[in-house]
Amino acid sequence: MEACVGEAKEDGKVGGILGWVERTGNKLPDPVVIFFYLAIVLIAISVVAALSGLSALHPTQVDSDGNPIVIVSESLLSGDNIAKFWVEMTKTFSHFHPLGYVLVVMLGAGVAERSGLFGAAMRAALGNAPKLILTPMVALIAMIANHAADAAYVVMIPLAGIMFHAVGRHPVAGIAAAFAGVSGGFSANILPGQLDVLLFGITETAVDGSALDASWTMNVAGNWWFIFALTFIYLPVIWFVTDKIVEPRLANTPFFNNANEDEQEADPSTELKSEEKKGLGRAGFALLAVVGVWLLMTFAPGTPLINEAACTVEAEQAGECAGVQRLAPFFKSLVGGFMVLFLAAGWAYGSAVGTVKNHKDLVAMMAEGMKDMGYYLVLAFAAAHFVALFNWSNLGLIFAIHGAAGIEASGLPLPIAMGLIVLLSATLNLFVGSASAKWALLAPVLVPMLMLLGISPEGATAIYRVGDGATNIITPLMVYFPLVLVFAQRWNKDFGLGSLTAMMIPYSIWMLITGLLLVVLWVFLGIDMGPGAPTAYALPK
Repeated sequence: MEACVGEAKEDGKVGGILGWVERTGNKLPDPVVIFFYLAIVLIAISVVAALSGLSALHPTQVDSDGNPIVIVSESLLSGDNIAKFWVEMTKTFSHFHPLGYVLVVMLGAGVAERSGLFGAAMRAALGNAPKLILTPMVALIAMIANHAADAAYVVMIPLAGIMFHAVGRHPVAGIAAAFAGVSGGFSANILPGQLDVLLFGITETAVDGSALDASWTMNVAGNWWFIFALTFIYLPVIWFVTDKIVEPRLANTPFFNNANEDEQEADPSTELKSEEKKGLGRAGFALLAVVGVWLLMTFAPGTPLINEAACTVEAEQAGECAGVQRLAPFFKSLVGGFMVLFLAAGWAYGSAVGTVKNHKDLVAMMAEGMKDMGYYLVLAFAAAHFVALFNWSNLGLIFAIHGAAGIEASGLPLPIAMGLIVLLSATLNLFVGSASAKWALLAPVLVPMLMLLGISPEGATAIYRVGDGATNIITPLMVYFPLVLVFAQRWNKDFGLGSLTAMMIPYSIWMLITGLLLVVLWVFLGIDMGPGAPTAYALPK
Protein backbone atom coordinates (compact mmCIF):
# COMPACT_ATOMS: atom_id res chain seq x y z
CA MET A 1 0.00 0.00 0.00
CA GLU A 2 2.80 2.41 0.90
CA ALA A 3 4.39 2.07 -2.51
CA CYS A 4 1.28 3.02 -4.46
CA VAL A 5 -0.01 5.57 -1.98
CA GLY A 6 3.03 7.59 -1.07
CA GLU A 7 6.57 6.46 -0.42
CA ALA A 8 9.43 8.75 0.51
CA LYS A 9 12.18 8.81 -2.12
CA GLU A 10 15.87 9.54 -1.66
CA ASP A 11 15.44 13.15 -2.73
CA GLY A 12 12.85 13.66 0.02
CA LYS A 13 9.89 13.77 -2.33
CA VAL A 14 6.90 11.48 -2.04
CA GLY A 15 5.79 9.34 -4.97
CA GLY A 16 2.50 7.65 -5.76
CA ILE A 17 -0.99 9.11 -5.58
CA LEU A 18 -0.36 11.15 -2.44
CA GLY A 19 2.86 12.49 -3.90
CA TRP A 20 0.81 13.74 -6.85
CA VAL A 21 -1.75 15.23 -4.45
CA GLU A 22 1.01 17.01 -2.54
CA ARG A 23 2.71 18.39 -5.65
CA THR A 24 -0.57 19.42 -7.29
CA GLY A 25 -1.94 20.97 -4.12
CA ASN A 26 1.24 22.93 -3.51
CA LYS A 27 0.78 24.55 -6.91
CA LEU A 28 -2.71 25.75 -6.02
CA PRO A 29 -2.97 29.37 -4.89
CA ASP A 30 -4.35 30.42 -1.52
CA PRO A 31 -8.14 29.91 -1.12
CA VAL A 32 -8.58 33.69 -1.14
CA VAL A 33 -7.02 33.87 -4.61
CA ILE A 34 -9.00 30.79 -5.69
CA PHE A 35 -12.20 32.71 -4.93
CA PHE A 36 -10.91 35.56 -7.10
CA TYR A 37 -10.24 33.24 -10.04
CA LEU A 38 -13.58 31.48 -9.59
CA ALA A 39 -15.34 34.86 -9.58
CA ILE A 40 -13.81 35.62 -12.98
CA VAL A 41 -14.97 32.22 -14.28
CA LEU A 42 -18.42 32.82 -12.79
CA ILE A 43 -18.70 36.20 -14.51
CA ALA A 44 -17.85 34.60 -17.86
CA ILE A 45 -20.39 31.81 -17.32
CA SER A 46 -23.07 34.34 -16.33
CA VAL A 47 -22.55 36.26 -19.57
CA VAL A 48 -22.84 33.09 -21.67
CA ALA A 49 -25.87 31.90 -19.67
CA ALA A 50 -27.63 35.25 -20.04
CA LEU A 51 -26.99 35.35 -23.81
CA SER A 52 -28.29 31.78 -24.18
CA GLY A 53 -31.42 32.51 -22.12
CA LEU A 54 -30.74 29.90 -19.43
CA SER A 55 -33.70 29.81 -17.04
CA ALA A 56 -35.80 27.65 -14.74
CA LEU A 57 -39.29 27.71 -13.24
CA HIS A 58 -39.28 28.68 -9.57
CA PRO A 59 -40.68 25.74 -7.59
CA THR A 60 -42.64 27.83 -5.06
CA GLN A 61 -43.20 31.38 -6.30
CA VAL A 62 -46.02 32.32 -8.69
CA ASP A 63 -47.07 35.54 -10.41
CA SER A 64 -50.38 37.34 -10.06
CA ASP A 65 -51.98 34.94 -12.53
CA GLY A 66 -50.88 31.88 -10.58
CA ASN A 67 -48.17 30.88 -13.07
CA PRO A 68 -44.70 29.86 -11.82
CA ILE A 69 -42.16 32.65 -11.91
CA VAL A 70 -39.38 32.14 -14.43
CA ILE A 71 -35.88 32.50 -12.95
CA VAL A 72 -33.66 33.98 -15.66
CA SER A 73 -29.88 34.02 -15.50
CA GLU A 74 -28.40 37.49 -15.29
CA SER A 75 -25.10 38.73 -16.65
CA LEU A 76 -22.78 39.92 -13.91
CA LEU A 77 -21.42 42.46 -16.39
CA SER A 78 -24.77 44.24 -16.64
CA GLY A 79 -24.82 47.84 -15.52
CA ASP A 80 -27.02 47.06 -12.50
CA ASN A 81 -24.80 44.25 -11.23
CA ILE A 82 -21.58 46.22 -11.73
CA ALA A 83 -23.06 49.11 -9.77
CA LYS A 84 -24.37 46.77 -7.08
CA PHE A 85 -20.93 45.16 -6.69
CA TRP A 86 -19.18 48.46 -5.93
CA VAL A 87 -21.98 50.32 -4.16
CA GLU A 88 -22.86 47.43 -1.84
CA MET A 89 -19.32 46.16 -1.21
CA THR A 90 -19.30 47.07 2.50
CA LYS A 91 -22.83 45.70 2.95
CA THR A 92 -21.94 42.47 1.15
CA PHE A 93 -19.01 41.94 3.51
CA SER A 94 -20.58 43.05 6.78
CA HIS A 95 -23.83 41.17 6.13
CA PHE A 96 -22.08 37.87 5.34
CA HIS A 97 -23.81 35.66 7.92
CA PRO A 98 -20.84 33.54 9.11
CA LEU A 99 -18.70 36.61 9.79
CA GLY A 100 -20.56 38.00 12.79
CA TYR A 101 -21.37 34.57 14.19
CA VAL A 102 -17.75 33.40 14.22
CA LEU A 103 -16.30 36.66 15.56
CA VAL A 104 -18.75 36.71 18.47
CA VAL A 105 -17.92 33.13 19.49
CA MET A 106 -14.18 33.75 19.16
CA LEU A 107 -14.36 36.65 21.64
CA GLY A 108 -15.00 34.06 24.32
CA ALA A 109 -12.98 31.20 22.84
CA GLY A 110 -9.89 33.42 22.75
CA VAL A 111 -10.09 33.82 26.52
CA ALA A 112 -10.69 30.10 27.13
CA GLU A 113 -7.66 29.19 25.02
CA ARG A 114 -5.21 31.83 26.27
CA SER A 115 -6.10 31.40 29.90
CA GLY A 116 -4.97 27.76 29.59
CA LEU A 117 -8.42 26.26 30.15
CA PHE A 118 -8.52 24.18 26.98
CA GLY A 119 -5.08 22.66 27.52
CA ALA A 120 -5.68 21.87 31.19
CA ALA A 121 -9.08 20.31 30.44
CA MET A 122 -7.56 17.95 27.87
CA ARG A 123 -4.74 16.95 30.21
CA ALA A 124 -7.18 16.35 33.05
CA ALA A 125 -9.38 14.17 30.87
CA LEU A 126 -6.48 11.88 29.97
CA GLY A 127 -4.43 12.02 33.15
CA ASN A 128 -5.79 8.86 34.79
CA ALA A 129 -7.03 6.94 31.76
CA PRO A 130 -6.61 3.14 32.29
CA LYS A 131 -4.44 1.31 29.76
CA LEU A 132 -7.35 -0.87 28.64
CA ILE A 133 -9.48 2.05 27.48
CA LEU A 134 -6.69 4.52 26.68
CA THR A 135 -7.32 4.45 22.92
CA PRO A 136 -11.07 5.22 23.08
CA MET A 137 -10.40 7.85 25.76
CA VAL A 138 -7.86 9.55 23.50
CA ALA A 139 -10.24 9.37 20.53
CA LEU A 140 -13.21 10.74 22.47
CA ILE A 141 -11.30 13.60 24.11
CA ALA A 142 -9.69 14.41 20.77
CA MET A 143 -13.07 14.77 19.07
CA ILE A 144 -14.44 16.88 21.92
CA ALA A 145 -11.25 18.96 21.77
CA ASN A 146 -12.30 20.23 18.32
CA HIS A 147 -13.88 23.13 20.20
CA ALA A 148 -10.39 24.14 21.31
CA ALA A 149 -9.31 24.68 17.67
CA ASP A 150 -5.52 25.22 17.54
CA ALA A 151 -5.03 24.04 21.12
CA ALA A 152 -6.40 20.62 20.20
CA TYR A 153 -3.56 20.06 17.74
CA VAL A 154 -0.81 21.66 19.82
CA VAL A 155 -1.74 20.04 23.15
CA MET A 156 -3.82 16.94 22.50
CA ILE A 157 -1.76 15.19 19.80
CA PRO A 158 1.68 15.25 21.50
CA LEU A 159 0.02 14.53 24.85
CA ALA A 160 -1.51 11.35 23.43
CA GLY A 161 1.97 10.17 22.38
CA ILE A 162 3.26 10.74 25.91
CA MET A 163 0.29 8.92 27.43
CA PHE A 164 0.75 5.88 25.19
CA HIS A 165 4.43 5.72 26.05
CA ALA A 166 3.69 6.03 29.76
CA VAL A 167 1.70 2.77 29.69
CA GLY A 168 4.21 0.92 27.50
CA ARG A 169 2.53 1.40 24.13
CA HIS A 170 3.97 2.86 20.94
CA PRO A 171 3.77 6.68 21.18
CA VAL A 172 3.24 7.15 17.43
CA ALA A 173 0.07 5.06 17.69
CA GLY A 174 -1.20 7.55 20.30
CA ILE A 175 -0.37 10.42 17.97
CA ALA A 176 -2.29 8.66 15.16
CA ALA A 177 -5.37 8.09 17.35
CA ALA A 178 -5.40 11.72 18.53
CA PHE A 179 -4.85 13.06 15.01
CA ALA A 180 -7.71 10.91 13.72
CA GLY A 181 -10.00 12.24 16.46
CA VAL A 182 -9.05 15.92 16.28
CA SER A 183 -8.88 16.23 12.50
CA GLY A 184 -10.63 13.21 10.95
CA GLY A 185 -13.46 13.60 13.44
CA PHE A 186 -13.54 17.35 12.85
CA SER A 187 -17.33 17.35 12.40
CA ALA A 188 -18.09 14.97 15.27
CA ASN A 189 -18.71 16.20 18.80
CA ILE A 190 -21.03 15.85 21.76
CA LEU A 191 -21.99 19.54 21.66
CA PRO A 192 -22.30 22.15 18.89
CA GLY A 193 -19.44 24.61 18.68
CA GLN A 194 -17.55 27.07 16.51
CA LEU A 195 -17.72 24.91 13.38
CA ASP A 196 -21.52 24.72 13.62
CA VAL A 197 -21.71 28.50 13.85
CA LEU A 198 -19.45 28.88 10.83
CA LEU A 199 -21.10 26.32 8.55
CA PHE A 200 -24.69 27.21 9.37
CA GLY A 201 -23.94 30.85 8.69
CA ILE A 202 -22.96 29.82 5.16
CA THR A 203 -26.01 27.55 4.91
CA GLU A 204 -28.21 30.49 5.87
CA THR A 205 -26.65 32.57 3.11
CA ALA A 206 -27.37 29.79 0.61
CA VAL A 207 -31.02 29.49 1.69
CA ASP A 208 -31.52 33.25 1.56
CA GLY A 209 -29.92 33.43 -1.87
CA SER A 210 -32.18 30.70 -3.26
CA ALA A 211 -35.39 32.45 -2.13
CA LEU A 212 -36.94 28.99 -1.69
CA ASP A 213 -37.98 29.40 1.92
CA ALA A 214 -38.11 32.78 3.62
CA SER A 215 -39.32 31.19 6.85
CA TRP A 216 -36.26 28.98 7.41
CA THR A 217 -34.30 29.98 10.51
CA MET A 218 -30.61 29.32 11.14
CA ASN A 219 -30.24 26.97 14.10
CA VAL A 220 -26.73 26.55 15.53
CA ALA A 221 -27.89 23.27 17.10
CA GLY A 222 -29.26 22.04 13.76
CA ASN A 223 -26.78 19.13 13.54
CA TRP A 224 -26.51 18.37 17.26
CA TRP A 225 -28.09 14.90 17.26
CA PHE A 226 -26.18 13.92 14.14
CA ILE A 227 -22.70 15.03 15.26
CA PHE A 228 -23.34 13.39 18.65
CA ALA A 229 -24.12 10.09 16.92
CA LEU A 230 -21.17 10.56 14.57
CA THR A 231 -18.88 10.83 17.60
CA PHE A 232 -19.87 7.38 18.81
CA ILE A 233 -19.69 5.92 15.30
CA TYR A 234 -16.14 7.20 14.85
CA LEU A 235 -15.09 6.16 18.35
CA PRO A 236 -14.99 2.37 17.71
CA VAL A 237 -13.53 3.01 14.24
CA ILE A 238 -10.55 4.88 15.68
CA TRP A 239 -10.23 2.32 18.47
CA PHE A 240 -10.22 -0.64 16.07
CA VAL A 241 -7.89 0.93 13.50
CA THR A 242 -5.42 2.04 16.17
CA ASP A 243 -5.27 -1.20 18.13
CA LYS A 244 -5.69 -3.72 15.30
CA ILE A 245 -4.09 -2.06 12.27
CA VAL A 246 -1.81 0.85 13.14
CA GLU A 247 -0.14 -0.29 16.35
CA PRO A 248 0.65 -3.83 15.13
CA ARG A 249 2.36 -2.31 12.08
CA LEU A 250 4.41 -0.11 14.41
CA ALA A 251 5.40 -3.04 16.62
CA ASN A 252 8.80 -3.42 14.98
CA THR A 253 9.33 0.30 14.48
CA PRO A 254 11.84 1.68 16.97
CA PHE A 255 11.32 4.95 18.75
CA PHE A 256 13.45 7.37 20.80
CA ASN A 257 15.76 7.78 17.83
CA ASN A 258 15.46 11.51 18.23
CA ALA A 259 15.11 11.86 22.00
CA ASN A 260 16.40 10.01 24.99
CA GLU A 261 14.12 8.04 27.25
CA ASP A 262 14.96 9.96 30.40
CA GLU A 263 13.76 13.20 28.84
CA GLN A 264 10.53 11.56 27.71
CA GLU A 265 9.85 10.09 31.12
CA ALA A 266 10.52 13.41 32.77
CA ASP A 267 7.98 15.22 30.64
CA PRO A 268 5.62 16.78 33.21
CA SER A 269 2.94 17.96 30.81
CA THR A 270 0.44 15.27 31.80
CA GLU A 271 0.37 16.35 35.45
CA LEU A 272 -1.96 19.04 36.75
CA LYS A 273 -0.80 21.47 39.41
CA SER A 274 -3.00 22.26 42.38
CA GLU A 275 -3.92 25.69 41.03
CA GLU A 276 -4.89 24.14 37.69
CA LYS A 277 -7.21 21.69 39.43
CA LYS A 278 -8.70 24.62 41.34
CA GLY A 279 -9.12 26.52 38.08
CA LEU A 280 -10.93 23.63 36.43
CA GLY A 281 -13.29 23.47 39.39
CA ARG A 282 -14.08 27.17 39.05
CA ALA A 283 -14.52 26.79 35.30
CA GLY A 284 -17.00 23.97 35.93
CA PHE A 285 -19.07 26.17 38.24
CA ALA A 286 -18.96 29.00 35.68
CA LEU A 287 -20.16 26.63 32.97
CA LEU A 288 -23.08 25.45 35.13
CA ALA A 289 -23.95 29.06 35.95
CA VAL A 290 -24.11 30.08 32.27
CA VAL A 291 -26.19 27.00 31.37
CA GLY A 292 -28.50 27.79 34.30
CA VAL A 293 -29.00 31.38 33.14
CA TRP A 294 -29.87 30.22 29.62
CA LEU A 295 -32.31 27.64 30.93
CA LEU A 296 -33.90 30.33 33.09
CA MET A 297 -34.25 32.68 30.12
CA THR A 298 -35.77 29.84 28.08
CA PHE A 299 -38.18 28.11 30.44
CA ALA A 300 -39.02 30.60 33.19
CA PRO A 301 -42.41 32.39 33.06
CA GLY A 302 -42.31 35.33 30.67
CA THR A 303 -39.01 34.10 29.26
CA PRO A 304 -37.36 36.29 26.61
CA LEU A 305 -36.05 33.33 24.58
CA ILE A 306 -39.43 31.79 23.73
CA ASN A 307 -41.61 33.50 21.16
CA GLU A 308 -45.09 32.66 22.41
CA ALA A 309 -46.64 34.91 19.75
CA ALA A 310 -45.03 32.94 16.91
CA CYS A 311 -48.01 30.58 16.54
CA THR A 312 -51.68 31.36 16.75
CA VAL A 313 -54.06 28.84 18.32
CA GLU A 314 -55.65 28.26 14.93
CA ALA A 315 -52.30 27.57 13.25
CA GLU A 316 -51.27 25.15 15.97
CA GLN A 317 -54.57 23.26 15.76
CA ALA A 318 -54.16 23.01 12.00
CA GLY A 319 -50.70 21.52 12.46
CA GLU A 320 -49.02 24.47 10.76
CA CYS A 321 -46.91 25.55 13.71
CA ALA A 322 -43.64 23.83 14.52
CA GLY A 323 -41.97 24.04 17.91
CA VAL A 324 -38.89 25.46 16.22
CA GLN A 325 -40.82 28.67 15.55
CA ARG A 326 -41.35 29.21 19.25
CA LEU A 327 -37.73 28.31 19.98
CA ALA A 328 -36.27 30.48 17.22
CA PRO A 329 -35.02 33.16 19.68
CA PHE A 330 -33.34 30.44 21.78
CA PHE A 331 -31.55 28.92 18.77
CA LYS A 332 -30.34 32.32 17.62
CA SER A 333 -29.14 33.13 21.14
CA LEU A 334 -26.79 30.13 21.20
CA VAL A 335 -24.11 32.10 19.33
CA GLY A 336 -23.99 34.61 22.16
CA GLY A 337 -24.40 31.77 24.64
CA PHE A 338 -21.23 30.03 23.47
CA MET A 339 -19.36 33.32 23.68
CA VAL A 340 -20.48 33.91 27.28
CA LEU A 341 -19.80 30.29 28.24
CA PHE A 342 -16.21 30.32 26.92
CA LEU A 343 -15.61 33.77 28.37
CA ALA A 344 -16.92 32.93 31.84
CA ALA A 345 -15.17 29.55 32.04
CA GLY A 346 -11.88 30.97 30.76
CA TRP A 347 -12.06 33.89 33.19
CA ALA A 348 -12.84 31.58 36.11
CA TYR A 349 -9.94 29.27 35.24
CA GLY A 350 -7.51 32.12 34.62
CA SER A 351 -8.33 33.80 37.93
CA ALA A 352 -7.28 30.63 39.76
CA VAL A 353 -4.02 29.94 37.90
CA GLY A 354 -2.97 33.58 37.58
CA THR A 355 -3.27 34.00 33.80
CA VAL A 356 -6.15 36.46 34.28
CA LYS A 357 -5.28 38.93 37.03
CA ASN A 358 -7.65 41.73 36.11
CA HIS A 359 -10.03 42.97 33.45
CA LYS A 360 -7.11 44.22 31.33
CA ASP A 361 -5.82 40.67 30.91
CA LEU A 362 -9.30 39.58 29.90
CA VAL A 363 -9.63 42.29 27.27
CA ALA A 364 -6.13 41.57 25.99
CA MET A 365 -7.00 37.89 25.49
CA MET A 366 -10.17 38.83 23.62
CA ALA A 367 -8.10 41.15 21.42
CA GLU A 368 -5.55 38.39 20.77
CA GLY A 369 -8.38 36.09 19.76
CA MET A 370 -9.50 38.67 17.20
CA LYS A 371 -5.93 38.96 15.86
CA ASP A 372 -6.01 35.25 15.08
CA MET A 373 -9.07 35.88 12.94
CA GLY A 374 -7.19 38.21 10.58
CA TYR A 375 -6.83 35.62 7.82
CA TYR A 376 -10.45 34.54 8.26
CA LEU A 377 -11.58 38.14 7.69
CA VAL A 378 -9.72 38.23 4.37
CA LEU A 379 -11.16 34.83 3.39
CA ALA A 380 -14.65 35.92 4.44
CA PHE A 381 -14.37 39.06 2.30
CA ALA A 382 -13.54 36.94 -0.76
CA ALA A 383 -16.18 34.29 0.01
CA ALA A 384 -18.89 36.88 0.70
CA HIS A 385 -18.46 38.50 -2.69
CA PHE A 386 -18.25 35.19 -4.54
CA VAL A 387 -21.50 34.02 -2.92
CA ALA A 388 -23.14 37.38 -3.62
CA LEU A 389 -22.16 37.21 -7.29
CA PHE A 390 -23.55 33.67 -7.47
CA ASN A 391 -26.85 34.88 -6.03
CA TRP A 392 -27.08 37.93 -8.30
CA SER A 393 -26.51 35.78 -11.39
CA ASN A 394 -29.34 33.38 -10.34
CA LEU A 395 -27.09 30.52 -11.49
CA GLY A 396 -27.07 28.82 -8.09
CA LEU A 397 -30.84 28.36 -8.01
CA ILE A 398 -31.06 27.51 -11.72
CA PHE A 399 -28.37 24.84 -11.42
CA ALA A 400 -30.05 23.50 -8.27
CA ILE A 401 -33.46 23.24 -9.98
CA HIS A 402 -32.05 21.53 -13.07
CA GLY A 403 -29.78 19.34 -10.95
CA ALA A 404 -32.67 18.13 -8.80
CA ALA A 405 -34.78 17.51 -11.89
CA GLY A 406 -31.91 15.63 -13.50
CA ILE A 407 -31.52 13.32 -10.48
CA GLU A 408 -35.26 12.62 -10.43
CA ALA A 409 -35.37 11.99 -14.19
CA SER A 410 -32.34 9.69 -14.11
CA GLY A 411 -33.87 7.54 -11.40
CA LEU A 412 -30.64 7.83 -9.42
CA PRO A 413 -31.47 6.79 -5.84
CA LEU A 414 -31.12 9.58 -3.32
CA PRO A 415 -28.57 7.61 -1.20
CA ILE A 416 -26.27 7.39 -4.23
CA ALA A 417 -26.64 11.11 -4.87
CA MET A 418 -25.78 11.75 -1.23
CA GLY A 419 -22.77 9.46 -1.51
CA LEU A 420 -21.51 11.40 -4.53
CA ILE A 421 -21.82 14.66 -2.57
CA VAL A 422 -19.83 13.15 0.31
CA LEU A 423 -17.13 11.98 -2.11
CA LEU A 424 -17.09 15.39 -3.80
CA SER A 425 -16.44 17.24 -0.54
CA ALA A 426 -13.88 14.60 0.51
CA THR A 427 -12.01 15.00 -2.78
CA LEU A 428 -12.07 18.81 -2.66
CA ASN A 429 -10.69 18.57 0.86
CA LEU A 430 -7.46 17.10 -0.52
CA PHE A 431 -6.77 20.41 -2.25
CA VAL A 432 -8.67 23.07 -0.27
CA GLY A 433 -8.31 22.54 3.46
CA SER A 434 -10.64 25.26 4.73
CA ALA A 435 -14.06 23.85 5.67
CA SER A 436 -15.71 27.24 5.27
CA ALA A 437 -14.10 27.92 1.88
CA LYS A 438 -15.35 24.61 0.46
CA TRP A 439 -18.83 25.05 1.88
CA ALA A 440 -19.02 28.60 0.51
CA LEU A 441 -18.28 27.12 -2.92
CA LEU A 442 -20.71 24.20 -2.70
CA ALA A 443 -23.61 25.49 -0.58
CA PRO A 444 -25.22 27.86 -3.15
CA VAL A 445 -25.95 24.85 -5.38
CA LEU A 446 -26.11 21.86 -3.01
CA VAL A 447 -28.38 23.37 -0.34
CA PRO A 448 -31.26 24.40 -2.66
CA MET A 449 -30.82 21.25 -4.78
CA LEU A 450 -31.22 19.01 -1.75
CA MET A 451 -34.14 21.13 -0.52
CA LEU A 452 -35.86 20.41 -3.82
CA LEU A 453 -35.14 16.70 -3.29
CA GLY A 454 -36.72 16.72 0.15
CA ILE A 455 -33.66 17.17 2.39
CA SER A 456 -33.53 20.10 4.79
CA PRO A 457 -30.70 22.66 4.89
CA GLU A 458 -29.59 21.01 8.14
CA GLY A 459 -29.43 17.66 6.33
CA ALA A 460 -27.43 19.17 3.47
CA THR A 461 -24.95 20.62 5.95
CA ALA A 462 -24.54 17.25 7.67
CA ILE A 463 -23.92 15.46 4.35
CA TYR A 464 -21.17 17.92 3.51
CA ARG A 465 -19.55 17.57 6.94
CA VAL A 466 -19.07 13.81 6.60
CA GLY A 467 -16.90 14.20 3.51
CA ASP A 468 -15.11 17.29 4.75
CA GLY A 469 -13.57 15.68 7.85
CA ALA A 470 -12.59 12.20 6.67
CA THR A 471 -9.75 13.25 4.34
CA ASN A 472 -8.25 15.93 6.59
CA ILE A 473 -5.78 13.39 7.95
CA ILE A 474 -4.30 12.26 4.61
CA THR A 475 -3.67 15.53 2.80
CA PRO A 476 -0.27 17.20 3.28
CA LEU A 477 -2.04 20.49 2.51
CA MET A 478 -3.83 20.48 5.86
CA VAL A 479 -2.08 23.23 7.81
CA TYR A 480 -1.32 21.05 10.84
CA PHE A 481 -0.09 18.04 8.85
CA PRO A 482 3.60 19.12 9.05
CA LEU A 483 3.21 19.76 12.79
CA VAL A 484 1.87 16.25 13.38
CA LEU A 485 4.82 14.91 11.38
CA VAL A 486 7.19 16.76 13.72
CA PHE A 487 5.42 15.25 16.74
CA ALA A 488 5.93 11.76 15.27
CA GLN A 489 9.57 12.48 14.41
CA ARG A 490 10.19 13.35 18.02
CA TRP A 491 9.89 9.63 18.67
CA ASN A 492 11.28 8.35 15.37
CA LYS A 493 13.51 10.60 13.29
CA ASP A 494 13.02 8.38 10.21
CA PHE A 495 9.24 8.82 10.21
CA GLY A 496 8.47 10.62 6.94
CA LEU A 497 5.59 12.24 5.13
CA GLY A 498 4.75 9.01 3.32
CA SER A 499 4.83 7.14 6.64
CA LEU A 500 2.36 9.50 8.24
CA THR A 501 0.01 9.50 5.26
CA ALA A 502 0.05 5.71 4.89
CA MET A 503 -0.59 5.33 8.63
CA MET A 504 -3.65 7.59 8.48
CA ILE A 505 -5.25 6.14 5.32
CA PRO A 506 -7.10 3.30 7.14
CA TYR A 507 -8.70 5.86 9.47
CA SER A 508 -9.75 8.01 6.52
CA ILE A 509 -11.28 5.12 4.58
CA TRP A 510 -13.26 3.71 7.50
CA MET A 511 -14.42 7.12 8.73
CA LEU A 512 -15.62 7.96 5.22
CA ILE A 513 -17.50 4.66 4.89
CA THR A 514 -19.11 4.71 8.33
CA GLY A 515 -19.96 8.41 8.12
CA LEU A 516 -21.63 7.89 4.75
CA LEU A 517 -23.61 4.90 6.02
CA LEU A 518 -24.75 6.91 9.04
CA VAL A 519 -25.97 9.90 7.03
CA VAL A 520 -27.79 7.66 4.50
CA LEU A 521 -29.47 5.73 7.32
CA TRP A 522 -30.30 8.98 9.10
CA VAL A 523 -32.02 10.45 6.04
CA PHE A 524 -33.77 7.14 5.24
CA LEU A 525 -35.23 6.95 8.77
CA GLY A 526 -36.09 10.66 8.77
CA ILE A 527 -34.49 11.31 12.17
CA ASP A 528 -34.13 14.97 13.17
CA MET A 529 -30.62 16.33 12.65
CA GLY A 530 -30.93 18.36 15.85
CA PRO A 531 -33.51 19.99 18.11
CA GLY A 532 -36.12 21.58 15.88
CA ALA A 533 -34.18 20.50 12.79
CA PRO A 534 -35.99 17.79 10.79
CA THR A 535 -34.10 15.97 8.06
CA ALA A 536 -37.11 15.60 5.77
CA TYR A 537 -38.14 18.83 4.10
CA ALA A 538 -41.02 20.13 2.01
CA LEU A 539 -41.03 23.46 0.22
CA PRO A 540 -43.53 25.93 1.70
CA LYS A 541 -46.68 26.35 -0.35
